[in-house]
Amino acid sequence: MKDYHISKHNSFYTIGLNYKKADAVVRGKFSLSETAIDNLLAQAVLNDIDGLLVTSTCNRTELHGFAQHPFQLIKLLCDNTRGTVEEFQKVAYVYKNKEAISHLFRVGTGLDSQILGDFEIISQLKQSFYRSKKHGLANPFLERLCNAVLRASKRIKNETELSSGATSVAFASVQYILKNVPNISDKNILLFGTGKIGRNTCENLIKHTKNSHITLINRTKGRAEKVAGKFNLVVKDYGDLQTEIRKTDVLIVATSAQAPTISKELVYPKKPLLILDLSIPKNVSEDVSELENVTSIHLDHLSQMTDETLERRKQYIPEAETIIDESKDDFIKWLETRKFAPVIKALKKKLNTIKEEELDFQSKKTSEFDPEHADIISDRIIQKITKQFANHLKETDIDADTSLALIQRVFQLEVDSK
Repeated sequence: MKDYHISKHNSFYTIGLNYKKADAVVRGKFSLSETAIDNLLAQAVLNDIDGLLVTSTCNRTELHGFAQHPFQLIKLLCDNTRGTVEEFQKVAYVYKNKEAISHLFRVGTGLDSQILGDFEIISQLKQSFYRSKKHGLANPFLERLCNAVLRASKRIKNETELSSGATSVAFASVQYILKNVPNISDKNILLFGTGKIGRNTCENLIKHTKNSHITLINRTKGRAEKVAGKFNLVVKDYGDLQTEIRKTDVLIVATSAQAPTISKELVYPKKPLLILDLSIPKNVSEDVSELENVTSIHLDHLSQMTDETLERRKQYIPEAETIIDESKDDFIKWLETRKFAPVIKALKKKLNTIKEEELDFQSKKTSEFDPEHADIISDRIIQKITKQFANHLKETDIDADTSLALIQRVFQLEVDSK
């Protein structure tokens, strides 16, 4: 990527792992909290990385950035998670340059989601970009790429039915409840964790179960109260968690802790209890399922559920891929223009120098010379000349490298390649 004058490093890489080869336990080891992402980005700056985007969701963890070698990014990930390089290599993927660009388009448009057409990744991608920008790691390439992916995602939503119907992890969990819990409208439901997935699940619960016995608990009570106020639900203190679990029929865990928040000791059901764990890493201990009357389901199981909505979505994949190809081609065309940006900049600088010398000469030679008017005209001429050269270089049927060399030689340009 050095030819494009965006980064000091030669290549753009994506390194990561996702639900396809890494199970929930492994993904949990490489999951990054917001604090860990900030630490990772700060370390990237110290390690001379000048462009990096980090995404960590329930079904993937990925680093997209410029580096001399992908191991720089792999080491950053392993240094900030509980995973090792050896564990990473068993389930990981590494993409370079155009392959990495293509991968990010598929991720951001829902084609690589655990549930096809799940567009929650888009808001996470936006947050990732803003976080990188805060750390000074959002270079023009990443900004342009993220915007291109966002536009492609919007087009797919508007022009296809890839995201038609309600299918997401939150919706899948509610569908599972509806199919497996009789008389759900009369049951007690406890939602532990009111982050984004928790809020989405809460909305789906209210919409589809017609249940008014929903209780919310969150470590930060204020967040739960904010969600509860919107839907007129009951909120309990975090200290009441054990008591509420023993009263409930359905427990949904959507916390973002790095270790289990629901242990065997908290659960003593005297009646059937369904537990849905929508967290990565898993926030429900494995041994909870050993308890009598308890059924514990993780989101990986929910994501494997197929229904008519998902089957219908598959027929729109070709349309989505066409839109992605168009958006990706536009991005690559922009990227190609970066090759000659320094030459055009140097040409403009040289023409401005010629202009200043000529204006100075004419002002001394002509008594009625109007420097202000001449300056305006000269600037317009320079703009037209540089635009003409830029348009020529954009033509697909010309040898841009030969043209660049000729322009540099004719105008004796000193090009800054930074």
